[in-house]
Amino acid sequence: MTAVDPGPCVVLITGVMAAGKSTVAQLLAERLPRAVHVRGDVFRRMIVSGRAEMTPDGAAEARSQLDLRQRISAQVADAYAQDGWTAVVQDIVLGDDLPRYIDRVRTRPLHVIVLAPSPGAVREREEARAKTGYGEWTVEAFDAHLRSGTPRIGRWLDTSGQSPEETVSAILDGLRGGGGAGGAAAQAAS
Repeated sequence: MTAVDPGPCVVLITGVMAAGKSTVAQLLAERLPRAVHVRGDVFRRMIVSGRAEMTPDGAAEARSQLDLRQRISAQVADAYAQDGWTAVVQDIVLGDDLPRYIDRVRTRPLHVIVLAPSPGAVREREEARAKTGYGEWTVEAFDAHLRSGTPRIGRWLDTSGQSPEETVSAILDGLRGGGGAGGAAAQAAS
């Protein structure tokens, strides 16, 4: 198997909470020769006072803060790519936010990877991890938002039965040209 070096580009890894985004993004960045892991949630946690958490009702202030976080992560990814890095961005970018995020990232190629495990797999992963993220959300509501509210852009991976390493291998195969990691994202984003 040949090594993969996608060069300066952006790889967005998105999906619902507990889909495996942070684990997969970190492992992917570690497998690439010159890569950074841009964690979108870091920008949320930088807000010390006045932070509004996203809830199913999508309060205006929470929406505004989510938009800010996504704008910042796109700018950071572009800055790294402009300096020669592969920027692996990991965040929840669903629904209408996905095409908006693609428009914000100036770097091309931009590869969009959507981790889409089944609700049952997400529930198991959520129960097994130390942090909890669902709060007012249900796994089913978040999954419905992903599957019916998010445009089919990029490469969607059902990772229900995959280990994080298997998911990274599938992404690398796509970056290598064996499945088009960018797929529709490369066309939609160009």
